[in-house]
Amino acid sequence: MTKQRTAIEWTEVTWNPTTGCDRVSPGCDNCYALTLAKRLKAMGADKYQNDGDPRTSGPGFGVTIHPEALQEPYRWRNPRTVFVNSMSDLFHAKVPLGFVRDVFQVIAETPRHTYQVLTKRSARLKKVADKLDWPTNLWMGVSVESADVLSRVDDLRAVPAAVRFLSCEPLLGALDDINLDRINWVIAGGESGPRYRPMELAWARGIRDACQDAGVPFFFKQWGGRTPKALGRELDGRLWDEMPGALAL
Repeated sequence: MTKQRTAIEWTEVTWNPTTGCDRVSPGCDNCYALTLAKRLKAMGADKYQNDGDPRTSGPGFGVTIHPEALQEPYRWRNPRTVFVNSMSDLFHAKVPLGFVRDVFQVIAETPRHTYQVLTKRSARLKKVADKLDWPTNLWMGVSVESADVLSRVDDLRAVPAAVRFLSCEPLLGALDDINLDRINWVIAGGESGPRYRPMELAWARGIRDACQDAGVPFFFKQWGGRTPKALGRELDGRLWDEMPGALAL
């Protein structure tokens, strides 16, 4: 299988060794992956034939591991920035720790690529972190959509990843008390889709200013709207495409 090019501005390709998830917080309410999985199931896509609990998941979105997908990155010759599990959460309780280790091993054995892993399940991430070997080409992130889940940032700080990052998307409220100590990168963005919840200018400026005060690279992904690009990407008259270190996409 060829790598999947993506429209996500802060990465290049996606790789889904697991698919499926369950909603765990308000940031999941309008999950794009859940909607897409239903469509992919109807199209007959092999990875999306396992249904999840209708209370928290949906058609084609049951958590499923795909061991055959572990071979894909070895076939990518040129270096790529890879978002791991755009259609799942690697630290979901239904993903066996052994399979997480398998994914980490692939990452370690393909150092030409840079891998970005993002989770909302920071408690499990913290719990199993010392049971994993952490490759230097793995960036670990947590989603932080509101002040109610700032504890995820504390959990991330306990993880020995080479790069720790936050995805504040969809940003649903102000993050006035965020502590960016030992955080290497912050992404922020508004929600998109027919039921999108608008992001306030003050929220975006607040996280941008916190990053500038802490010397943390800031990436503003989008304002959101009915479509991802409906309201553009500029914040205060400019694009914010900062990345950790010298890496630029």
